[in-house]
Amino acid sequence: MGSSSGNPAGYVLLQRPDELSKEEMQKIASQLKGFVNEVGFAFRRDKEFDLKYYSAECEVAFCGHATIAIMYDLISTDPELLNEKELKIKSVPERSLYSTMSGTRTQFISWLLFLNILSAASALMIQRKHWMPQLRLFDARRPLRVIDGGLRTLIVPMASLKDCLDLCPDQEKLREFCLKKDFDIVHVYTDDVSTEKAGYRTRVFAPKYGYLEDPATGSGNSAFGYYLLDEGLWEDDFAIEQGPSLKDPNVVRMKRYKEGDVDRILFGGSGTTRIEGRYHLC
Repeated sequence: MGSSSGNPAGYVLLQRPDELSKEEMQKIASQLKGFVNEVGFAFRRDKEFDLKYYSAECEVAFCGHATIAIMYDLISTDPELLNEKELKIKSVPERSLYSTMSGTRTQFISWLLFLNILSAASALMIQRKHWMPQLRLFDARRPLRVIDGGLRTLIVPMASLKDCLDLCPDQEKLREFCLKKDFDIVHVYTDDVSTEKAGYRTRVFAPKYGYLEDPATGSGNSAFGYYLLDEGLWEDDFAIEQGPSLKDPNVVRMKRYKEGDVDRILFGGSGTTRIEGRYHLC
């Protein structure tokens, strides 16, 4: 995505929905640790797709960047799919999603409870001598929220771009925090940005899945889009710059549209196929 290194994803196209067991899919994802954060497994039913996702540690309920990568590859290599306006995707567990060439959108959203800000600060390894300076690193104008946009996402507003980029949490401590609080990922953001076209800078941490930081995130930024809507902060469609790099962030596009009386969020990016072939499971 963008001019930076993006977020690598791998996928296996299945000939039958039961071609691989859960254990075999988990083994493949574990073998690819360090190359990709998640591996997708896709089965096509005419113009509908069943998708499953695994990290090196466990199954993942939904993975936005892997979905974009999978659909990019399938659509770009099939003229029939290229002419379709919308393709239906079913993820596991049962969450219905829809895909266009620009990205995916969630079908529903659930709003959850506020969090203790000091607990979040400790987990993110924000260290200060006194707790008041610690709190100033957060944007007091905006709340912490937990939103499910495919993954249960803790959204944390930061006071500045520097504070956002300076975060360097301990992977194991943050993992313990996420497991204890039942979060899938932690999404931090600020409207202090380093590129002209971006509306927000975000960083997403996912230690539950066996790695610390996700370079470009679909589900987390989707949840963030619903957060902006609920807080009355969404104005025009915008781009998100994501990651710890000041000058070379990843770019995720965000759009809003109405379906009847319901607001929908689309996220999207570009993709490039690097490697293709047959996978032999030993």
